[in-house]
Amino acid sequence: MAADDEALPNLAGDVDFAALFEASAEPRVFKTGQAVEGVVVLIGRDVVFIDVGGKSEATMDIPELRDDEGELTVALGDTVEGVVVSTGDGVKLSRKLAQKAANRRQLEDAYHAGLPVEGRVEEANKGGYDVRIGGQRAFCPISQIERGFTTDPEEHVGQIYTFKITEYAEDGRNVVVSRRALIEDVEREQEADVRKTIVPGADLPGRVASVRPYGAFVDLGGGIQGLLHVSEMGWSRVSDPATVVQPGDEITVRVLGVDNEQGKISLGTRQLQPDPWARAGNTYAAGQRHRATVTRIADFGVFVEIEPGIEALAHLSTFPPSGRRDAWRDSVTVDEPVDVDILSVDVDKKRIGVAVAAEGSAPAVALAAGARVTGTVHGHERYGVFVFLGPGRIGLLPNEETDTPHGTDLTKRFPIGSDIVVVVLEIDAETQRIRLSRKAIRTAEERDDAEAYASRQDAAQENSFGSMADKLRAAFNQTDT
Repeated sequence: MAADDEALPNLAGDVDFAALFEASAEPRVFKTGQAVEGVVVLIGRDVVFIDVGGKSEATMDIPELRDDEGELTVALGDTVEGVVVSTGDGVKLSRKLAQKAANRRQLEDAYHAGLPVEGRVEEANKGGYDVRIGGQRAFCPISQIERGFTTDPEEHVGQIYTFKITEYAEDGRNVVVSRRALIEDVEREQEADVRKTIVPGADLPGRVASVRPYGAFVDLGGGIQGLLHVSEMGWSRVSDPATVVQPGDEITVRVLGVDNEQGKISLGTRQLQPDPWARAGNTYAAGQRHRATVTRIADFGVFVEIEPGIEALAHLSTFPPSGRRDAWRDSVTVDEPVDVDILSVDVDKKRIGVAVAAEGSAPAVALAAGARVTGTVHGHERYGVFVFLGPGRIGLLPNEETDTPHGTDLTKRFPIGSDIVVVVLEIDAETQRIRLSRKAIRTAEERDDAEAYASRQDAAQENSFGSMADKLRAAFNQTDT
């Protein structure tokens, strides 16, 4: 045996050539809609013959293989791909139905094979669109032109889309197509992969599907949508989501939460923006005056926006009393610019307390014990009278300091809204509580009167002693003479 023969492997022992030959001789079985690949073996006048394996040959219409100039794009021996559109009288392939179906027979083949077809949206009409597919007319219901709600039907006119034929009747005179069906088919294929990316904290691209008064639904892909609530759209308060996003907008969102049981996904865009509170501690301090905008009026006060994302509260107690219930509401209007004095800043709790200042007024000066001030009666309690001393400053005038007889009806003696002069007795440095007194005014006045009387008496006595000395001096002078 030659050396070369010895080097040859024993192929007969490893492979059953008879089985291989028999398998290759068996014709392949094809199903409508199946994608196949073959080699061009013959180019006829109307069709091209394609070897698709075994004893099987398929045909494809010549027009399928011509370019826009009418030139044939294949030659003998070229490999082509196609989709089985029929198997009745031999296997028939197509590769341009997804691009341009030219006649009713091709449309019918595409309908039975479930092949997509390409069409141009000609015009919008009642309930949908006229779609031109090659030389044929089809109808697409408005609910099938996209997955979500169509807000502007005209935006699709003139667009070229891929459709699925959902109804073929009356020998092609009644053809109904759907773009949404294809979109949903693709989304179903992508859903599992997309869900793997939707985890809390992830930043994902999305497309605004629809806008509602409470927020926007965002398509994350794979047919999965999440809710971007209006409160999560930005640090600044948003009253109308439509001012921030519109259907079709491509945006980036952060996944805030995923509830698999309820099928709910919470999204946010605010978290992708700088937090204005991060620098609030260095920007705002008690005693400052700033321009702000009234954002909303609540039962307990007024919220104002000092800058986008930073709101402050002017509590109802910071408004001057007038004697009318809720009269403070009439002094402000939503969206109105106002001047505010900052009373307190708590960055950790993201709270700023302010008082709405009268237009053109000067910032309030600091109070000190012993100061005599004029305030406005703010309210009454069994233990005393509350006096409004300025924005954010309310002091207590205890009953024993009102300088009135026991049993006096203080609500009549000091009606709400009336002016009252008081003396600041003390200010608690920790709680900022202010204790006032009217009695101290009378005491001070009596002390002043007593001091004035004593001064007059001293002066009179000095004058009296001076007159006696003058008389004695005059008498001594007469004696000497």
